[in-house]
Amino acid sequence: MGPDPGTADRTGSGLIHATCVEIGRCGVLLQGPPGVGKSDLALRLIDQPGFGLSGMLLPARLVSDDQVCVTRSDDCLVATAPDTIAGLLEVRGLGIVKAPIAVSAVLALSVRLESPCRQERFPEAEETFELFGVTLPEVRLDPAFPSAPARLRAALAHLSHRLME
Repeated sequence: MGPDPGTADRTGSGLIHATCVEIGRCGVLLQGPPGVGKSDLALRLIDQPGFGLSGMLLPARLVSDDQVCVTRSDDCLVATAPDTIAGLLEVRGLGIVKAPIAVSAVLALSVRLESPCRQERFPEAEETFELFGVTLPEVRLDPAFPSAPARLRAALAHLSHRLME
């Protein structure tokens, strides 16, 4: 478990149980209970570059798997890997393997992984994730869906477009 978002100060940093990938230039925090598929979804994102809704190829690189150092910098959250696990990804059935990395990423999206996911087809309100006084948009996703990487990229493109309007 990571720092309690409710008690964190606005200049904080801490280690949270999550996986982080960089897609394009955006950091995506994959959160959920142990065994839900954070590492597996990260592997699929890295292995299968896709377009989402952006029209541009959006490859992914690992920032950190299982534990993510998150630091507030101005009004942003920056993710990095602890030194001991930098560049390492757990692949079930293989063990710990080296993966292409991004040294750090500015977080743009939190993805709450749930299996089975009880997603609404048309959510009424946007969900958010707050840490150290910074709020990120959050989406819920079932990582077992074959379309999970495409849905994640689509959410990133959709939310990024809406923030620029």
